[in-house]
Amino acid sequence: MKMSSPLTILFIFLSLIMINHLYVVSSTQWCIATLTATNEQLQDNIDCGPIQPGGSCFIPDTLVNHASFVMNAYYQSHGQIMKACSFKNTGTLAATDPSYGSCVYGS
Repeated sequence: MKMSSPLTILFIFLSLIMINHLYVVSSTQWCIATLTATNEQLQDNIDCGPIQPGGSCFIPDTLVNHASFVMNAYYQSHGQIMKACSFKNTGTLAATDPSYGSCVYGS
């Protein structure tokens, strides 16, 4: 039986890590605002029709809900990569769908 070289073993190990990382990132997740983000930081993240008065996601009329909706839209439209949910460390990934009523978060 032929022994694998340390380089081959390292390559296989790193490949498994990358596959696992890609699997986690590609599963269904949503980007939402962190509870530690300031109002000023969140306000800088948002500008979107559905969160305006009369929009499907206006209620509840809170900055954290509005920011979460817009941050998720950005995250989804940028390939669900971790970097697209950073927002200067004001975003986090959620495994539970934050949609409610007629307000549907993209996934």
